[in-house]
Amino acid sequence: MCMKKFFILAIFLGMGLLGFSQKYAVIDTRYILGKMPDYTQAQKQLDVVAAGWQKDIDAKQAELDKMYKDYDAEQVMLSDDLKKKREDQLFSKEKDLRDLQRKHFGFEGDLFKKRQELIKPIQDKVYNAVQRIAVQRGYDMVLDKSEGITIIFADPKLDKSEDVLKELGVKN
Repeated sequence: MCMKKFFILAIFLGMGLLGFSQKYAVIDTRYILGKMPDYTQAQKQLDVVAAGWQKDIDAKQAELDKMYKDYDAEQVMLSDDLKKKREDQLFSKEKDLRDLQRKHFGFEGDLFKKRQELIKPIQDKVYNAVQRIAVQRGYDMVLDKSEGITIIFADPKLDKSEDVLKELGVKN
């Protein structure tokens, strides 16, 4: 069992053993986001942008593959100087391709930034709606069952995902 899950389980057990009566709710943010039209639209936009970048990378990869194939076919006829020059070109092209992949898809790359721009405001809306519901209804804790924390069993009456959608004005 991962340390985070163990720690959370220990907290719940500790609260239960000490007799604390916590009022909590369970939501599923993946479900909530999937029901939000603006999230679906943002995800589609993100997919289109990523597909464009991937297409560019694939074209550059095909070009590099052809250069390697041509080099392999001509290598025996090239002088040492020409071999070195072609190998340098191949190395440079390969490095450029890796840099482009990293720029678009790497840690904190263009895709990450675009996701922050398009999706983070929607996630913030959901968080704010959850926070309003928690304060209004006096929940001590709201758990997300979609990611991170795994809940083996959750009473369906505790799932307040529909309430969050209603708070956001999203119709089913």
